[in-house]
Amino acid sequence: MFLSGLTCNPLRISCHMACSASPSSAHGSASSPIFKEKLRIKMTSSHNAIRRHWTISTQRGIPVKITRKKNGICASFGDMADSSADVFPRIDIKDPYKRLGISREASEEEIQAARNFLINKYAGHRPSVDAIESAHDKIIMQSFHDRKNPKINIKKKLREVTQSRFVKAITSRFEMPRRSIILKTTIAFLVLAVLTVLFPTEEGPTFQVAISLVLSIYFIYDRLKSRLLACLYGIGSFFGSWLLGTFLMVSVVPPLLKGPRSLEVTTSLISYVLLWVSSNYLK
Repeated sequence: MFLSGLTCNPLRISCHMACSASPSSAHGSASSPIFKEKLRIKMTSSHNAIRRHWTISTQRGIPVKITRKKNGICASFGDMADSSADVFPRIDIKDPYKRLGISREASEEEIQAARNFLINKYAGHRPSVDAIESAHDKIIMQSFHDRKNPKINIKKKLREVTQSRFVKAITSRFEMPRRSIILKTTIAFLVLAVLTVLFPTEEGPTFQVAISLVLSIYFIYDRLKSRLLACLYGIGSFFGSWLLGTFLMVSVVPPLLKGPRSLEVTTSLISYVLLWVSSNYLK
C-alpha cells in the first residue's frame, strides 16, 4: 500500500510508536506480564488507527481520481455533447415551410437564406440540423416537382393582378361611402329601372336615361361637394356606361327582354348599374 509515495509496514510502525511512548519501562520490566499486556493493547490500537486512516484516505482518494478522469473526458469531448447546444424550437413541426419560418410564396433565395441562418444558429445540435436540412430538401423537391408539372395558382395570379400599377391606379380613385348614401342611390336607381322596364316608349327609354344622368351628377356632387368633379364624373360615367352596355348587348350578352326595344332597355339597365357605382364610390 502506498502513502505519500513511501512503503511502510503497519506492524513496525506500531512497535516503534509503542516503544517510543514508554522508554523507561522497556529496559526495567520488559519481562513483566502487565507490561506485555499494555504493549499488546497499544500496538493493537495503533495498528487499528493507522488502518482506519489509510482506509478513509483510500476511500476518499478513489472518487477524486474518478471525478478528475470524468471531468477530463467531458472537457475533451464536450464539443460532441448535444445537451449544451441550443435546440431548434420548431424541430417537431411537420410543415417544412412553417419549420423554416417562411411563406409558401417565398423565392429560392429566401428559402436558402432561411436554411443558412438556421444551420449557423443551431449548428451544435445535430437533430436540429437534420430537421432543418430535411425541411429544406422537401421544399426544393416540391418546387422541382411543380416545375415539371406546372399548375395555375389562382390566388397568386389574382394577387399579381391586384398589385399591378394599373389596377392600383384605378382602385385609388374609389372610396367607401356611408351607408345612408348607398341606400339613397340604390332606391333611386331601382325606381328608375322599374319605370324603364314597365313603361318603354317607342323611341326607347330616353326620358329615364336623361334622369339617370341628372341623378348621377347630383349624387356625386352630394358626396364630393365639387361641381366640376360632379359634372366630369357624371358625364364620363354616363357615356362610358352606355358604350360598355351597348358592347355587351351586341357582342356578349344575349337579349334578356322581349320586345321591339329590348336592346335599348337592357342597355339602359346595364348603364344604371355603372352609374350607381360611380355615384357611390368615385372620389
